[in-house]
Amino acid sequence: MSFEHFVRHARRHSSTVPAARRKQLAAGQRPAALFIGCSDSRVVPSQITGAEPGTLFELRTAGNVVPEYAPHSASSEMATIEYAVLQLRVPDIIVCGHSHCGAVTARTVAGRGLEQLPALRTWLGAGGTDGADLTDPGVRAESKQHIRVQLRTLREYPFIRERVEAGELRLHGWFYEIDTGLVYVCPQSAEDSDFLPL
Repeated sequence: MSFEHFVRHARRHSSTVPAARRKQLAAGQRPAALFIGCSDSRVVPSQITGAEPGTLFELRTAGNVVPEYAPHSASSEMATIEYAVLQLRVPDIIVCGHSHCGAVTARTVAGRGLEQLPALRTWLGAGGTDGADLTDPGVRAESKQHIRVQLRTLREYPFIRERVEAGELRLHGWFYEIDTGLVYVCPQSAEDSDFLPL
């Protein structure tokens, strides 16, 4: 990261983005999807999707965790989801987990190693077991299961359930492999089936 990049950004932005598009972006946003991804610095939604500015409404959380619906104890995460679905009327929500996820690994082993990070431990719900499979395939399988859990949690939000049932909103689970750059998707019809290449 270079601060010179920030200085050059305005010049590059004005020369590469047409004036009409900049005016359109300044007037408001109409994103095509809410992208719920991990805070991990190796996961860059715009690089994975090729999204231009204004395309993705992003929510980055530790471990791409979706909190349970509790409107009277609102969180930034819940407010972001609510705004995307009810105000921006996004037609798609993508929950994107990834390989080599430290949050999922920590959760899998019942929060071991998070003793000095109580907020993160609570956020992740660190409910694994000490006999967890920490091999690379084991953690990848756990990461995919974690994505399915987040999708189930989203379906419990009343306003999401209503829009899904009305055919106005689609939910997607993606698994991004850091080491290959490949993206796999959770089948819509059989939730227990393995993820398929995108």
